[in-house]
Amino acid sequence: MSEKLPELRASDADRERVAEVLRDAMAEGRLDMTEFEERLDAAYKARTYGELEPLTRDLPAHGAKVSMVKRPESGDPDAVDWAARMVDHEPTSTGGFAFWSGFSRKGGWTVGRQFTAFAMWGGGEIDLREAYFAERDVEIRCFTIMGGLQVIVPQELNVVVKGFGIMGGFDDKATGPGTPGSPRVVVKGFALMGGVGVDRKLRRAEKLRLKEERRREKLERRKERD
Repeated sequence: MSEKLPELRASDADRERVAEVLRDAMAEGRLDMTEFEERLDAAYKARTYGELEPLTRDLPAHGAKVSMVKRPESGDPDAVDWAARMVDHEPTSTGGFAFWSGFSRKGGWTVGRQFTAFAMWGGGEIDLREAYFAERDVEIRCFTIMGGLQVIVPQELNVVVKGFGIMGGFDDKATGPGTPGSPRVVVKGFALMGGVGVDRKLRRAEKLRLKEERRREKLERRKERD
């Protein structure tokens, strides 16, 4: 009699795939820190598919369920699955406006072909690290007058910055290619007596993974000393 699928032994790669899904759910606010730590601990202790599958059962369908079909491993636990980030539905937002105030677009929101941001005596944040993309070519238009706008992109995104500043600054240090399959994001506009910053930063899931690695290393060193 053949072995039932849930009783198959899980590999380290299977456990890491589940851990990545949990990190994404934590970054999107679907799990709080306590739930995340409990499920992550259970994932690393799991020995079979039957133990892993319930840990992601109640999470959204975009890659959350544990696949029982083996996929080629990239070798990089932080690699972004850009195919899963491309979606076929309406953008969550097409613009942001701040006048003596502020706005923020972050988390698992969907960005469309064009997003326009304006800030006057205020500020705005456009965070694409966990975003989904309705189009492969995206234009972020930033205009600020005596205000500030910050665009945050993940390390793996293909970014081109074309803006300029007039008695202000339009930072272009994030310009550069991304990983294969990544969307192309063009940031353009102007800053008048204000500033627009475009920065590459680690995704929250990557920060959590690095924090977990440091914690495990400390535990291992402590065990060796004991």
